[in-house]
Amino acid sequence: QVQLVESGGGLVQAGGSLRVSCVASGRTFGSSAMGWFRQAPGKEREYVAGINWSGSVKYYGDSVKGRFAMSRDNAKNTVYLQMNSLKPEDTAVYYCNRVGSLFVGNPLDANWGQGTQVTVSS
Repeated sequence: QVQLVESGGGLVQAGGSLRVSCVASGRTFGSSAMGWFRQAPGKEREYVAGINWSGSVKYYGDSVKGRFAMSRDNAKNTVYLQMNSLKPEDTAVYYCNRVGSLFVGNPLDANWGQGTQVTVSS
């Protein structure tokens, strides 16, 4: 069973940057596409970015395209989300998960991590 641990969130002013990380346990990480999701209060979870197993193909949702960049380090079982030009509407809890389809963003692991809170002040 894969365990997911997110970290790196915090409070940042609008226009600032933040990088969040996710460490995944298990031997399937290196062969799995991974995705970043976020959930704001009162809203459904949103798929914002994905990366294939090698890092050669990436997906970004329209709301973050051009501002966020996802990467991975398979040697460390870690994925990253670099967030630039942050806006108050980016405020949410950010989660990672394996995804079945990079462009659909269907999460594979039922047990989500605790997430990491990102708060952007105006």
